[in-house]
This record gives sequence, C-alpha cells and structure tokens, in this order.
Amino acid sequence: MTTATAVEEGQTYSLGARWYVLFIMMLAYTINIADRYVMSTVLEPIRVELKLTDGGVAFLTGVSLALFYVTMGIPLSWIADRYNRRNLLAISITVWSAMTTFCGLSTNYIQLLLARIGVGIGEAGGTPSCNAIVGDYFPADRRPMAMTIFALGAPIGAWIGADMAGYVANRYGWHAAFLVLGIPGIMLAALIMLTVKEPVRGRLDAVSTEDAPSLAKTVAFFFKQKAAFHVIMGSGVSALWGWGLMWFTPTFLQRAYHLNVGEAGAVVGPIHLVMGILASLLTAWLLSRPSFVDPRRIVKLLAIVTALATIPSILAYWTHSLSMATAMLWIFIPAIYFYIGPAFALGQNLAPPKMRAMFTAIALLIANVFNLIVAPQGVGWLSDFIAALQKNPDFASFIPGVSWLGAHLAGFVGVDEASSLRFALLVLAPTGFWATWHYWMAARTIVEDQKTAIGYV
Repeated sequence: MTTATAVEEGQTYSLGARWYVLFIMMLAYTINIADRYVMSTVLEPIRVELKLTDGGVAFLTGVSLALFYVTMGIPLSWIADRYNRRNLLAISITVWSAMTTFCGLSTNYIQLLLARIGVGIGEAGGTPSCNAIVGDYFPADRRPMAMTIFALGAPIGAWIGADMAGYVANRYGWHAAFLVLGIPGIMLAALIMLTVKEPVRGRLDAVSTEDAPSLAKTVAFFFKQKAAFHVIMGSGVSALWGWGLMWFTPTFLQRAYHLNVGEAGAVVGPIHLVMGILASLLTAWLLSRPSFVDPRRIVKLLAIVTALATIPSILAYWTHSLSMATAMLWIFIPAIYFYIGPAFALGQNLAPPKMRAMFTAIALLIANVFNLIVAPQGVGWLSDFIAALQKNPDFASFIPGVSWLGAHLAGFVGVDEASSLRFALLVLAPTGFWATWHYWMAARTIVEDQKTAIGYV
C-alpha cells in the first residue's frame, strides 16, 4: 500500500499522508545539511593535509559549493514550478549523495574541489522542491508549524555532520567522514520515488494561476512584496551571521583550545542536536498557537530572538575560556534554527502557488551567497590578513589605520594560535543585529502582502 498518495483537485489529504510526506521532506533536509556540514567539521584536517591557508580552505569548502548551488538554484526551481517536483527531488538527492561519496574518495585538491562543486549542483534542486511540496500538503495557517517541523532536519543534520562525522574522522581519517554519509541519501531517493506522489499545486490557497509565471514576472512580484524582501533578506543575513560563524567554529575550537577534530565535534554536535531540536519544536509549538496566526507577531518574534542571541554569539569568540565559550554556544546556536521554519513558511505565504519554488530559490540564493561565499571566504581572507599583520605590524601600511591595528592586535584578541581567526569571527558576529532590522521592517506590510499573494491571512 502506498503511504502517501496524490489527490485530485477538490480532494483532501489524510492526516497520516500529510505527516508522512512532511517527515520524508525533513529527512531529505537532514541529509542535505549533514552532507554540507561535514566539511566544516573536517576543515582543519583538510587544511593541514593539503597545506592551505584559511582563505584557501574557505574557497574549497564554501565558494566551490556555492558557485553552482546559487547558479543552478534558479533554473532548477523554474523546473520545479512547472514539472514533477518529486522526481526532481529524488534526482537531486542522488546527485549530491554520490558527490559526497566522491569527496571521501578524493586524493588531491582538484578532485575534492570538483566533488564539492557536484554536491552544490545536487543540493540546488533539493530545498526548493521540498518547500513547494510541503506548501501543497498544508494550508497557509499551518505552514509555519509544518515548515518548522521540516526545519528539524537542520539540527539533526548538523549533529550528524559534527558529532558523528567528527568521531569517524578522528578514528578513520577525514575521507571516511564523507563516505559514511553518501549511501543513506541514495536510499532515501529511492524511498521518495516509491512512496511519495506529486501533490496538486495551489489546491489549498484562495489565489492560484493556470500557468506558471515567467522568471521576470516572479522577480517583479518579489520586489513589489516589501515584506517578502525583508523576510528573505532577514533569513539571508541570519544565515550569514549564524551559519557563517558555524563554518569556522570547529576549526576555532581546535586552534584556541587545542582540541582534536573529534573533541571539537563533540562540543558543538550535542548543542546542534539538543538545542536545535528544542528550538525548532518550541518554534513549532508557538506558531501553532492562535495568537501567532497574525504574521506580524511571527516576524517580531524573529527580530527579538535574533537580537538577543547576537550578544552570546559575540561573547563565544571573545572569551579565552572553553567553558564560557561552550556556554555561550549553548545559548547562541539555537537561534540559528529558530528562524528557519518561520522564514520558509512566511516566504511560502508571500508567494502565489506557482511562484513558491522560485521564491525559495531566491531566498536560498541570497542566503547561500552570504553563507557559502561572503562568510567563509571573508572570514578566511580576514584571518589570513590579520595573521600576516601580526607577523609584521607595518604590513599593508598604505591602508589607513592598519599599522595602528597591527600594533594593538594583541590587546584585542591575544597572541594565541587562534587569534587571527578569533578577530575575523568577531567582525562577523554583530551582523545578527542587521538581520533583526529586516525582520522588524517586514511587520509593516506583511499582512497586506500575504493577502495579495494567497488571498487571505
């Protein structure tokens, strides 16, 4: 018996079918995050083995993934808005899982670079398809809750990519950490093809269209939706802030506190698993309350949580105490999960049914340019620059203020092995306040914009 079945226009999905599909989409997101986050965990062993700088390893881990992730996201989402999203999702999972396996089989920089690019190509078709499928299984007032359950894949995937992969890498080497993550994804792709049917587009919304609009019309509609712009920018900057800091956190812990890759993974892994899940479940519970039917309350909640969490995100990299840093990470890391479900859901509700995959792609393009390009490459380059400045305070003295900075660096970040990386992370940490501003601004027009997109609030 097929667990989840498609419905014809006018029929309804059973509760079991809706929750089964939601669970499968969450598993797909889990594998997506795990396959991406494992690179962050083994960043330092890869850097040492391949003799790379922080900037060089940042290009390998972030920019190489993003180059095709962000460029393929738009065309693959165009396909998802017109053709079978289930098939696209299964193909995407197969591609990124196979390329994750090839990462583990790589023996040099070029092979690892090409495999990482392949992961990005596969992942580009995953999340937009998942979002659009969930959006057609749950009505508008239940999407914030459903998308928050979907977002549980992020903390579970991060835990797998940090704690479990760190354990494997410490015992068997960094190559093995990639190998153990490839096969489960291929198995999930087969399960999706066998048990999940393509849902009818837009059947749960009051506003729908017969034909999928062009890319130009979708982009034009997006910029008319002021709330959509601020929600998507807010989530993008949240990714820059939270997930950007996470790229180098295991490396920072290894350098600052002389931990091995397994020990560093054991510090952050349980935080992702326990607090990430609790934050996501708390968000789902809050958004299921009648008081949060009003989308203005949702974006204001996101603004407040993000602003408060930015403070411990700064302290975590400022302190020289492992116990205090760990305590601050336990407070800060949950916030990088808190926003995911609500932001995805609000984006769904601010887009007409046949623009949803493309809206998700726009959101992911912005988030991943920030998260995969700006954050890791910016932190890597800045860390390398500060390291050079520490060796020679007159380095780049033609830049105003650089000599003064070089002379006072020790007072800012100390003189330990991690000091240059610490400085770079402290520059990134305050961007949480930027995300806060976007969420707060979205509250001004979100009710009107949601009515325009789907016909009701």
